[in-house]
Amino acid sequence: MDIKQLLIIAVKAAVTGGKAIMEVYTSDDFETEIKSDNTPLTRADKLAHQAIMEHLEETGIPVLSEEGRDIPYSERSKWDTLWVVDPLDGTKEFIKQNGEFTVNIALVEKGRPVAGVIYVPAKRDLYFGGESVGSYKIERVGSNSEIPDFDTLAGASSKLPREEPEGFMVVASRSHLSQETQDYIDKLRESHPDLEMVSAGSALKLCLVAEGVAQVYPRFAPTMEWDTAAGHAIALGAGASVVKTDEQTPLTYNKENLLNPHFIVKRETSSENSVL
Repeated sequence: MDIKQLLIIAVKAAVTGGKAIMEVYTSDDFETEIKSDNTPLTRADKLAHQAIMEHLEETGIPVLSEEGRDIPYSERSKWDTLWVVDPLDGTKEFIKQNGEFTVNIALVEKGRPVAGVIYVPAKRDLYFGGESVGSYKIERVGSNSEIPDFDTLAGASSKLPREEPEGFMVVASRSHLSQETQDYIDKLRESHPDLEMVSAGSALKLCLVAEGVAQVYPRFAPTMEWDTAAGHAIALGAGASVVKTDEQTPLTYNKENLLNPHFIVKRETSSENSVL
């Protein structure tokens, strides 16, 4: 299967996972647990994982998911190609019922994200794409029966980036705004006095840069590979980059340690200069 075929399978998996999430979201039956890393887990996480796996398993490509994170590196290191999945990114936002949670599915080849899907179940917004096919957004996506093939879906979508901010917009985490992130933003403000900041939850922050709503998303706080892989692929397809704080080295995936280094998502502009 080529990238377009795999992306459509991932889109259908994400939409199905999102439907499972919304069934829990509208029932208020959260049944929240606390995982070993002190993060919340709901029934929606589990149901979405099951729904997604039913689709991805047909590809024969191994899956690294937040809900199946215990696969030993001795096994994962043999995977040149894999899916990296977060069935419910933004569980805290889900529990707060603010709608800012996503389903993230990425295809990674030799450590590089080549395709990504991010679905926003509460709004039915869908972001998808990658560097080789471009990235897209479609609003109020329908059921899987209305997603026949990649070209049809892309033709009904908006190509990313969709817009260019009038000023200089920075997007930051709604739940994890660290002091280092604030210091970085303050430094940016020295060269961009018109800087404005918007907050968002989950992988939506990467989507806002890919979409052209914001130029920069600095992240100086912990994230895992499944938090960023799909957004990274979509950002690349929209002409943005996801790099370490040296502002040059891309993030890589399927590492032995699945914790990401701190990173910066940014759109290249002619006037942009490094602030580090």
